[in-house]
Amino acid sequence: MDYAAALDTFFTAPPDTTGPAGGPSPTPARALRDALEPVAMHAVWSAPVNRALAERGHDFLTGYVTGRAAPLGEVPSSVVAATFAVFEPGLVDALWTAGRALVPLPELIALRDAATAASLRAVLGDAAEPEAARVAGILEDAVAGLDGTGRVLFAALRAQPRLDDAFGRLWRAADLVREHRGDGHVAASVAAGLDPVRMGVLMEVWLGYPVGEYSGTRAWPEETAAAAVARLEADGLLADGALTERGRAVRDGIEDATDTSQYALVAALGDDLGPVTAALAGWSEQCVAAGAFPPDPRKRAAG
Repeated sequence: MDYAAALDTFFTAPPDTTGPAGGPSPTPARALRDALEPVAMHAVWSAPVNRALAERGHDFLTGYVTGRAAPLGEVPSSVVAATFAVFEPGLVDALWTAGRALVPLPELIALRDAATAASLRAVLGDAAEPEAARVAGILEDAVAGLDGTGRVLFAALRAQPRLDDAFGRLWRAADLVREHRGDGHVAASVAAGLDPVRMGVLMEVWLGYPVGEYSGTRAWPEETAAAAVARLEADGLLADGALTERGRAVRDGIEDATDTSQYALVAALGDDLGPVTAALAGWSEQCVAAGAFPPDPRKRAAG
């Protein structure tokens, strides 16, 4: 998939509703996650970053998979699939294998770091540099002391050298918070007894997507996706394409457990949590306005 095709797939007009049906409550941990999502994902959605990667042979999907997983090092694709959780393993294997053949991983990390820092600077403007550096420092200090147990993507990313550019630091710090929560969310979903396909379907319906609209981008075979829906229906979690009362309680419970996994981060941020969340939310709106993140609020909340 090239970048233009990714835009066609994910940059659809937001729904007419004022917000997703159901979905997350604005807890402090969730508010931080949603505030920073477009900043954390700038390396994925920025046009200049995608152009820089395309010059080295990457398309949108190889850039995403290889770029995000590169801090793990030369691991088997099964490790990448396990940490990403919701993507079909055969797709991950094909993209990881192809991507590693294009650019050595250390070189890819350096290329992506530099291109993302430059792109985010262009979106937010040089005048934002002092505040970007200040917020980055707060987030860096907070994540530095967190326990990495069970958080493979977070721990691998945190082991990378700290970047020098203020906007690169802001992006990396936001990405660290995102991966920290993502690792916790996968653990909560597995603890709830969900496999990767049901995990994706339950999430999308919880956010107001029709069944398959979002989870269908994860490349699971049609029969596997259908079996997942049938299992959710048999378990009483899904009926007629909507969450049942029990299904909402299960998915809300996963969200609560994910928030619980963020307690140490929230405590480390302390009184800085509110101002940092507000600053990130403003910068993220600039990213959306610049076309560097999908405008659909459901996409921002997905995960």
